[in-house]
Amino acid sequence: MAGLALRKLAAKFDDELKFFKGWIDKPKAVGAIMPTSSVTARKMASVIDTNSGLPVLEVGPGTGIITKYILKHGVKPSNLYTLEYSHDFVVHLRRLFPQVNVIEGDAFDLDKSLSDDTPKLFDSVVSGVPLLNFPVQKRVQYLEGLLKRMPAGRPVVQLTYGPKSPIPPGLGDYTVEHLDFILRNIPPTRLWVYRRRLHH
Repeated sequence: MAGLALRKLAAKFDDELKFFKGWIDKPKAVGAIMPTSSVTARKMASVIDTNSGLPVLEVGPGTGIITKYILKHGVKPSNLYTLEYSHDFVVHLRRLFPQVNVIEGDAFDLDKSLSDDTPKLFDSVVSGVPLLNFPVQKRVQYLEGLLKRMPAGRPVVQLTYGPKSPIPPGLGDYTVEHLDFILRNIPPTRLWVYRRRLHH
């Protein structure tokens, strides 16, 4: 029994080590000091409607902690597209989730990163991209690029470590909603949800 617990601990440590190595190599691309907690990951995955028939896009999956919970939430691996910037993480994700569509590319250039054979429309987007490392204008463009690939009213869920929404309200055609504040994450995490406005 102790052997299994040790192996699980080693696997968790390996995950955190891999994350930390990525963070030391390029802190701007990775963002957080520790991987996302399971509480945060589960909460982020909860916004997905598995009955919509549409695929899901995850941006900035890192070591795949949130990916795991998106699959646990009931999304089929073939229905999940993840977009990751770091080549090391891409290799790791493809090994860990062989049936998930893992795309290597830049979240800030979606037109180039999401090729013609990627679905045109997603049910929801789960984003772990460290937005606070980028200028506000770039964050707004990032969000609008995601929202135009989703039906109006469907959510983009974003995690952040600051007290305020990383994408301020009033700078585009979207709504901002505070979803949760999770103290059990290191550092404590806030989750925000963005939607394209429904025009009547």
